[in-house]
Amino acid sequence: MYRGHSRVQRTRPWSDRANRRTRRADYAVDVSDEDHAARDARHAIANALLGTSGTTRTRLNTADSERASRRWWDADAEQYHRTHAEFLGVDSPDGEFVWCPEGLHEGDMHLLGELAGRSILEIGCGSAPCARWLAGQGAHPVGLDISRGMLARGRAAMARGGPRAPLVQAGAEALPFRDESFDLACSAFGALPFVADSALVMREVARVLRPGGRWVFSVNHPMRWIFPDDPGPAGLTASIPYFDRTPYVEVDDSGAATYVEHHRTIGDRVREIVSAGLILTDIVEPDWPEWLDREWGQWSPLRGELFPGTAIFVTEKPRHAVPDKP
Repeated sequence: MYRGHSRVQRTRPWSDRANRRTRRADYAVDVSDEDHAARDARHAIANALLGTSGTTRTRLNTADSERASRRWWDADAEQYHRTHAEFLGVDSPDGEFVWCPEGLHEGDMHLLGELAGRSILEIGCGSAPCARWLAGQGAHPVGLDISRGMLARGRAAMARGGPRAPLVQAGAEALPFRDESFDLACSAFGALPFVADSALVMREVARVLRPGGRWVFSVNHPMRWIFPDDPGPAGLTASIPYFDRTPYVEVDDSGAATYVEHHRTIGDRVREIVSAGLILTDIVEPDWPEWLDREWGQWSPLRGELFPGTAIFVTEKPRHAVPDKP
């Protein structure tokens, strides 16, 4: 999911599904920012519940990353949906599937290919508008997310009618499914920016995909990392090293993580894909569309004219085993 704040009303009924879960707050190098929670009114309830008091850059392992993400999205679910449910398509009759803040919709892009009759795993599904949309296209989706609070919001939406999908609470680094269980897998800004070992996620997806299956995922473009989290002119000056992969972390007074975001370069992503035995077929870097006149988190028309905010990786599992190189 993306974390962010909408400043301008959407201009298409599905366009603000974007910004589900990625927001890197003001770059900082210590935990002395005592007014952090007060300043970040967009997430005031979660910050108050978790006692978020500052930011830092530090390494986190899988257990600590999962704990921070689970607690954060459980705590933020109510306020997040109060602000963004309409934009996300959570309460629309059929759900929506938007890949990114630039507004690319799967109904237009067809990055997943044929959907009808296919079993599909959505990783980091949040409140599951994408999974519901896939079900409406005749697919058999399963949504997976680490947050019980986000999944509860998705179940409440499905209880009102429309397409349905099974929802599973689990982390992405240990998928609770048998080998070769799915025809397709997808993730729209879910899980990958927040896991400690994204290479393991790639291997897990390769394991549960059937031969010939496609795995498509969107993440914040690595270029985003080097700029401050500001959609205006102040956010156009690079100040953070691209090659510094130390995660951005929000913490409470004890130093425990309440939110984490991990950074990988384009090269990191490609190596993870290839090492998992997958074939990279495309990287989509969406242009900012002329019709989209809103800001959301770090994404904005101003920044979108200059550099990409999203990268969408399209991969496939080979139909036949690839022999090891001699």
